[in-house]
Amino acid sequence: MSRLRSRVRLVDQARVSGVALRSRKVRSVLSALGIAIGVATVVSVLGISRSSQADLLDQLDELGTNLLQAESGEGFGLGDDTTLPDTAAAGVRNIAPVQSVAMVTELGESVLRSSLADPDQTQGISLRAAEASTLDALAGTMAEGRFLDDAIGAYPTAVLGAVAAERLGLTEVDGRTSVWIGGRSWLVVGIMDELPLAPDLDRSVLVGYAAAEAYVEDDLAPTRLYVRADADVVDDVASVLAAQANPEAPENVDVSRPSDALEAKAAAEDAFTSLFLGLGAVALVVGAVGTANVMVMSVLERRGEIGLRRALGATRGHIRVQFLVEAVLLSVGGGVLGVLGGAGVTRGYTVWNEQPYALPAAAVGYGLLAAVGIGVLAGVYPAARAARLSPTEALRSG
Repeated sequence: MSRLRSRVRLVDQARVSGVALRSRKVRSVLSALGIAIGVATVVSVLGISRSSQADLLDQLDELGTNLLQAESGEGFGLGDDTTLPDTAAAGVRNIAPVQSVAMVTELGESVLRSSLADPDQTQGISLRAAEASTLDALAGTMAEGRFLDDAIGAYPTAVLGAVAAERLGLTEVDGRTSVWIGGRSWLVVGIMDELPLAPDLDRSVLVGYAAAEAYVEDDLAPTRLYVRADADVVDDVASVLAAQANPEAPENVDVSRPSDALEAKAAAEDAFTSLFLGLGAVALVVGAVGTANVMVMSVLERRGEIGLRRALGATRGHIRVQFLVEAVLLSVGGGVLGVLGGAGVTRGYTVWNEQPYALPAAAVGYGLLAAVGIGVLAGVYPAARAARLSPTEALRSG
């Protein structure tokens, strides 16, 4: 005689589980919300990190990684900063792969808003002489007006860095705006945008070499060189740059690549990404505990239902699968909500900061996978507990 077996399709189990969750809407929503917060944290952290990295890569592509910087450093046993020799720029230009060289000299004069300003309130603004090729070498742009050239650079004219302009309270160039340098009024002809490759120039006021020699000081030995080289041989140029800039004392020359600072910034953001991912993992654990708690309470409240289903032929496996499916549905619902929320947060962040929107597919996949995993882990114990109830015990207690 063949034995009859009770069969329940998985789709029917899912339908029954959905009805059970809808009958306890508030509890289900609150439990799913805990998972959603954790998933949203993970997705948004990964999305914001990838968007920031994409922005940095765009900047590097635009600015180039072939810029080198050579500046005077401390000589062995000297104690004071040395200067580059007057022939430094000419020597560097003799390196075959060098495309361009821009020379900058730091000057000792203070920059004031007007002759009536307190001379002790310099606001951290420095004065530098710069060649006309400096802006192009740094791949910079002008926010207002124009940069120095050989014509206007011979007269008392000045260009302000972005931060210097802000501290001086200047936002536009109208042909009458001026600053006070060395007991003389200097006409402001331009304001630069921020320079990612030379942030120190953002806090500087630049004047032409001819004007600096005529109105400020005559000792204009360069303190820094900005060197553009062929991208394929940047490292080779860097290795000989100090010797070419100062053949007598190459150890007094510090050579660096400004784009390394942007790459270091990306590495620092990766460290913060790991930290926030840890916080997201904590939120996911809290969500898992909440889901498990909801499922345990559901088992206690539905003992009568469990006993009736068992009496009608449902096996322990059916009961186990039903509660496991409920936990997974609850977690997946929270996971989908979290992915949408994380994507929205990433989008808002990139729009606010004017960055490219980049949401990695892995972030979405990890978020949903974490939600499913949480559902399974949170549902195992309640499902096993429900399956262990005998029909008579369940009916009697229900």
